[in-house]
Amino acid sequence: MAKKFNFTVKVYYEDTDAGGVVYYANYLKFLERARSEAIYTLGFSNSSLLETYGVLLIVKSCNIEYKKPAKFEDSLKIISEIKSFTKTSFIMKQIISRDHEIISDADIHLVSVDKNGKPSKLPEDLKKKLED
Repeated sequence: MAKKFNFTVKVYYEDTDAGGVVYYANYLKFLERARSEAIYTLGFSNSSLLETYGVLLIVKSCNIEYKKPAKFEDSLKIISEIKSFTKTSFIMKQIISRDHEIISDADIHLVSVDKNGKPSKLPEDLKKKLED
C-alpha cells in the first residue's frame, strides 16, 4: 500500500479573486507544493533526482474536480497518495479538504523524463519509498 502524505496550506489574499474565493488555477499550485513536499519527506528533490538519476518528474496530465470553493484565510489539508505505477510514471490522487469537507479531488499523472524530455524508468529508490 502506498504512503499517504499530508500537507497544509493557508489561503492568502493573493490566492483569491475579487470575491475572496480561491482562483481555480491556484489549486494546481497548492497540489504542486504538496507533491514536492511529499518527495522531500522521502529524501528526494527534483534537483537531486536529476543529479543522481538523470531524471525529472513532470506532470503529463491533470484531472481535477472542484467541489466546493476555498476562501481567503481557509486552512486546507492536502492528502496525496499513489494510485498506480508503470515503469516510467505514476498516478497520484490528491484531495484538498477544509474541516473534513472535500474541496477538490485530483488525479495527477507524473512521468519520469530524462534531460531531453524522453520518458525514463522511475528510479527504483524513489519507487520503493513511495510504495513503503
